[in-house]
Amino acid sequence: MDIGNLLAKTSDDISVRRAFGAAYEKDGVLIIPVAIVVGGGGGGTSRGRRGPESSQEDAGRAAQGAVPRDAVPPDSGPVDAGGGFGGLVLPSGAYVVKGDRVRWVPAVDVTIVVLATLTLARILARASTRRRKTVRG
Repeated sequence: MDIGNLLAKTSDDISVRRAFGAAYEKDGVLIIPVAIVVGGGGGGTSRGRRGPESSQEDAGRAAQGAVPRDAVPPDSGPVDAGGGFGGLVLPSGAYVVKGDRVRWVPAVDVTIVVLATLTLARILARASTRRRKTVRG
């Protein structure tokens, strides 16, 4: 797979269409979906490493007058390559356009609201417990 094809597939995966779909019009009302889209990626290459036995082999070759492995050009060794991409798409709402009026309709994810509330309650409870320990201690 070439890099251009990989990037094209990645840009399709990290888009608003993953959360909502494309904008559409129905009964004279235009709906434009909005999402928070975050993505990133990276890649790299590396030359293969020699194991600990290679230094002993090189010492034996040097004693025999042979050319050590380090004399081999660095471009001739095996190359390892890797990469990855990741993304997060969160629906945030939609603009609803009817005639000349535009209205924002937020997308409320109840799971995120509940988890955020529980996390805040836990942080406040820990802070209160630590404050009591330092006052008494």
